[in-house]
Amino acid sequence: MHCDLAEDAAWKFLSPRRVPAPPMATVLSHPAVPLAMACWFPSLRRPSLLLAACILSSAPDLDALGLWLGVPYGAWHGHRGASHSPAFALLVAIALAPWLARRTGLGTVRVAAFLFAAMGSHGLIDMATNGGHGIAVLWPFTTERWFWPVQPLQVSPIGFRAMFSVWGLEVLASEALWVWLPALVLGALGLVLRRPRPAAAVTASS
Repeated sequence: MHCDLAEDAAWKFLSPRRVPAPPMATVLSHPAVPLAMACWFPSLRRPSLLLAACILSSAPDLDALGLWLGVPYGAWHGHRGASHSPAFALLVAIALAPWLARRTGLGTVRVAAFLFAAMGSHGLIDMATNGGHGIAVLWPFTTERWFWPVQPLQVSPIGFRAMFSVWGLEVLASEALWVWLPALVLGALGLVLRRPRPAAAVTASS
């Protein structure tokens, strides 16, 4: 879905105080993905690794700051652009994995895969929102913006006060249903199915 030039011009030339908040999923819900993944893989439950993964899962929305700096919404580096793509997530994961692997004692490939999944999930979730521009999920091969065929997530504005408006409460309810509830179910299954076996049971089976 390509961007409208008139809308881009409005984002670029409005003064900083009048720039409207771009629609997006809230940063509160993106960490649900790495947290659910860690329920399935006990080795990923290292505080520093989990913290890094949760931060990276929300980090792509830092590109919204460019709107106040005159970066057009529809530019390749604009909001929901390159930073929301799997390719960008892969670059970040490769850059950070060696340091986090040394810190946690885990393999570099495992750490990189976890960070990639955490950050890469951001754009896939935003593709399910029902407003704004689509996601440049295929960057750098194309800057075309995409949504999923079904978009059940209510888009959210940026701003702490906005989250306590009627719109904000609708957004939180939408994300609780479509993001947190599935994550909690999958996470609970992981904790049950991947829980450590008692030592006695391991000895009896060997």
